[in-house]
Amino acid sequence: MNELKGLHHITAITSSAEKIYEFFTYTLGLRLAKKTVNQDDIQTYHLYFTDDVGSPGTDMTFFDFPGIPKGIHGTNEISRTSFRVPNDAALDYWLKRFNRLGVKNSGIKEHFGKKVLPFVDFDDQQYQLISDEKNVGVAAGTPWEKGPIPVEFAITGLGPIFVRTSYLDYFKEVLEKVFLMREVAKEDSFHLFEMGEGGNGAQVIVEYNTVLPQARQGFGTVHHAAFCVEDRQELDAWQERLSGFRLPNSGFVERYYFGSLYSNVAPQILFELATDGPGFMGDEPYETLGEKLSLPPFFEPKRDEIEKLVRHFDTVRSTKVFEKEYE
Repeated sequence: MNELKGLHHITAITSSAEKIYEFFTYTLGLRLAKKTVNQDDIQTYHLYFTDDVGSPGTDMTFFDFPGIPKGIHGTNEISRTSFRVPNDAALDYWLKRFNRLGVKNSGIKEHFGKKVLPFVDFDDQQYQLISDEKNVGVAAGTPWEKGPIPVEFAITGLGPIFVRTSYLDYFKEVLEKVFLMREVAKEDSFHLFEMGEGGNGAQVIVEYNTVLPQARQGFGTVHHAAFCVEDRQELDAWQERLSGFRLPNSGFVERYYFGSLYSNVAPQILFELATDGPGFMGDEPYETLGEKLSLPPFFEPKRDEIEKLVRHFDTVRSTKVFEKEYE
């Protein structure tokens, strides 16, 4: 059994597809690589923000479920998503940028020996930037070359995800015995786990917390976290492994852009294993990624119905020139 390769994507819930598009495109400088729908709820957008070429391990994705209430942060949730930046100097750039643009943040801190900059969006979704200055392990992605952020400061992919749990012993066993992760450090109530080559792109930080109330999913919270496997053969082997541990799982799910396997591994914690490919450029060219409503072939017969269900909004960027913003 090969180890998991690292993070694949994080999927969260937003109150507004339009507002999250603006925030991720113009504030964070990530590229919308795919504008599609939730395959299990076709009235809901599914937006994929990635690096320049849609690489696995760089995706932050969002659902905008109609009518869903605001989520409540607490214990037993995937509580925070990290994004990698090249070095400590990049964090200085982002701190000035966030303060200028009114993005609520906690200032630059240090956690597990890395400089980080925690911040939130308009939904109180929890994020942090993490410096790759001292990082080794899984390689970073490619900054969005035509985006507004200078490439020397730009986000290059996903960093550690945070899971807050009141079931530490059980969750630790699941990570180590089922998912073959290893605990490499502890800092106060935080436990750092790695998979594969390790480093910022292959880490899970588990916070033990029995004080906060139970989290409740809604907009402003994470829906699930996905980890990378090579291909369908690997995914099938992992399905057999999960079943051997009697962890309930979805079985193989064809998502067209990748193959998936889902498992509720702990109360309110949903993990997905996802294949590296085929990727996002099979149905759109590099130049215009994310500019149209893309549907997998099995949904094309329903295009007219789907386009009536999801409101149109403009995501065309190939006709625009973004000036690099150095502050």
